[in-house]
Amino acid sequence: MAGLLFFFIVLPLSIILFLLWCFSQKKYFVQLLIGLWVGIIILFIISTIAKPFYTKKVLDKEDFYGEYVIDRNYFSGKQADWQYNNFRFEIKDNDSIYFYTTEGETIHKTFKGTITTPSPYQSARLSIHMEQPIHHILNSDPTIYREVWGFFLVFNSPEFNNMYFRKGKWKEIK
Repeated sequence: MAGLLFFFIVLPLSIILFLLWCFSQKKYFVQLLIGLWVGIIILFIISTIAKPFYTKKVLDKEDFYGEYVIDRNYFSGKQADWQYNNFRFEIKDNDSIYFYTTEGETIHKTFKGTITTPSPYQSARLSIHMEQPIHHILNSDPTIYREVWGFFLVFNSPEFNNMYFRKGKWKEIK
């Protein structure tokens, strides 16, 4: 899009302003030409500086390592609180995943597996391979929603529908 804008608008306008200045020797044509290019350069610099504030995070395999809990801010209420107190998982740097069914702080059952990140993508995807038996939440790989400063994982559970997990340590709900 920017290339088309440059090729069909900026470049012809620059040529026209330059030719008008050459034939008329009027100062304001060259001032307009310089102003046009200074404006373009300023916009380029501003967009380059602002890019980290609007570009979604590109994920690496290492970004997935850590502890995950239910994101109670995405959907709040009793169901989210119950899910928060009953499910969490951890991905360790040896590419293992431990999914916990809990009751508050107490872990009742641990489901083990491994993770991989398929490579043909610019941003890493998460693929989970669980040992049998598996928990219904982990029947399929999560959908990753990238944000500017982070990401969250959404698992599609046949019993609970979408479950939103975000990196974080489990803390007791008050």
